[in-house]
Amino acid sequence: MSPGPPLVTIAVERGRQRSGLPLLVSLKVAGFCVVWSSAFSAAKLAIADCPPLLLLSIRFVVAGTVLLAAAALFGKSLRTSWRDVLVLAALGLLNNVLYLGLSFVALRTVSAGLTTIIVSANPILTTVAAALLLGERLSLRKMIGLILGLGGVAFIVHDRIGRGFDEPHGILLVGGALAALVTGTLLYKLFAPREGLWVGTGIQNIAAGAVLGPFALATESMAAIHVTPSLVLAIAHLALIVSVAGFMLWYHLLDISSATTASSYHFLMPPLGLIFSWIVLHEPVPMINLVGIVPVAVGIYLVTRERPAAP
Repeated sequence: MSPGPPLVTIAVERGRQRSGLPLLVSLKVAGFCVVWSSAFSAAKLAIADCPPLLLLSIRFVVAGTVLLAAAALFGKSLRTSWRDVLVLAALGLLNNVLYLGLSFVALRTVSAGLTTIIVSANPILTTVAAALLLGERLSLRKMIGLILGLGGVAFIVHDRIGRGFDEPHGILLVGGALAALVTGTLLYKLFAPREGLWVGTGIQNIAAGAVLGPFALATESMAAIHVTPSLVLAIAHLALIVSVAGFMLWYHLLDISSATTASSYHFLMPPLGLIFSWIVLHEPVPMINLVGIVPVAVGIYLVTRERPAAP
């Protein structure tokens, strides 16, 4: 998964279980994947003019404010229990501060395309972790998907390190970001708050901004921010298009289709991430990387694909 609304991955548990995706819904899912997979390229473009943690703090505050305002505008209750506030704050720490914070810092030495590929393994690792820690069933199909997905990621990482495209320590940071996102997913499955996704994600963003903002101000210089057209556009894209519009599109998809079926389209994320990094940032994409994406995409599809309903 790319750096969008943190509850997108875990919202799979709340979709209405319907079979199949008509053409219009498929196009909407594809549009969501395009928005989602563009996020790391926009982030790498932005950190050229703004330190990564300050960039994230701005994004969290803008996205959280817009989401909560939209929730109030559409009649969503903003009242919540202290228990749920604490859970949402913990999710904001894991899914926003650690996941996106480590990812954005890593973008200084890792390509946006590779970051997208590594993070896209989230549904694979979440499925395995849920089987080991929560006792969920791990079928043969999902095991095959696990092997294909992680094997493809390892193959691409090894190739890009060998070519000198990406730094190992940056890749470790992305791995830590992925671990934080998987942990946040499991936390949600254990202590799911009762708020809707708009309010829940809004609170997470505000909590993340409140935690990360002071740390960013203490470690990064405001003087390093250069207000350029590309920075303004990148922040607008990350906060409004990815975190708000992308999130609302996903919320709409959860209402009109099976979330499990919709999430199977996440196999589009790795190739789209590479395409965006090549077009926007002119990052090198060797042909062997495109070959390595195939098992990653197939693995994601096998892990997230919905089982056919029994007659």
